[in-house]
Amino acid sequence: KDRPLILVTNDDGIDSVALWCLAEAMLALGEVMVVAPSRQWSGAGRSLPFDVTGQIQPRAREINGQEVAAFAIDASPALAVVHGVLELAPRRPALIASGINFGVNLGSELTVSGTVGAALEGAAFGIPAMAISQEMDPAFHLSGDAAASYIGAMSFAARFGRFLLGRQLPYDMDALNINVPAEASPLTPWRLTRASRRRSFWPSAPHRQEGEGRPIYRLANDSMRAELDSDIWALRVDRVVSVTPLSLNLTSRTDLDLLNYALCTLVPPEAETAEISSLRLPIATPIGQG
Repeated sequence: KDRPLILVTNDDGIDSVALWCLAEAMLALGEVMVVAPSRQWSGAGRSLPFDVTGQIQPRAREINGQEVAAFAIDASPALAVVHGVLELAPRRPALIASGINFGVNLGSELTVSGTVGAALEGAAFGIPAMAISQEMDPAFHLSGDAAASYIGAMSFAARFGRFLLGRQLPYDMDALNINVPAEASPLTPWRLTRASRRRSFWPSAPHRQEGEGRPIYRLANDSMRAELDSDIWALRVDRVVSVTPLSLNLTSRTDLDLLNYALCTLVPPEAETAEISSLRLPIATPIGQG
């Protein structure tokens, strides 16, 4: 009970090999409890959907001779964290570790990631959190690559997990987003980065005539246009581990005083009032009637 409790989760589901690699890495730092979705939830972000049951299935496993409590939940990654913190953990977790994800989570798509979403949900409880992802061919983003080695990612998870445990986090930092190149080893250099404003994957319209029903996302080939201090440049160009501090504060960093002045100048209160009072909204008529 004196050891810190670490809640390990992911968005690739309870049967992900990489999830259990992360759990193994965390055993060096404290007591581990795994709480993960019962199925694949990639792209879920921090969603809290209503069409899940919350059903819990015990899935304890032995790792290196240690029994690790584990639970599979019919829930999104963020909801799995909520269940873990509120009803499954025997005490308050000291760290939320999410991953190891099949594929990186970089740039403007961070909010799409269920791996990052789970970490941010943990951070919203005031618990230090990290999301860790490993580069992988897009063909394996939902299933994982059986030939992949997670030794490098495990090493960096343990390194930064140790940093997050038992310390006051710096101002405006609530979580770490860690992305590891496919070929990384424990000796690969790492770099503190910013989340790029660019996309990591570009969408294209589905080919309806070929039976596709959703947009197709393909790896962006313009990494050289990314910001030099960004996560995309660090991983895709320099091939180093990217470590990005994340904040729950999504407020724009624009000058709020200047923006307020511009908005008030653009739309004077008296003009706005006059415009609203002159509106005559039409009454909607159902199609086929009237």
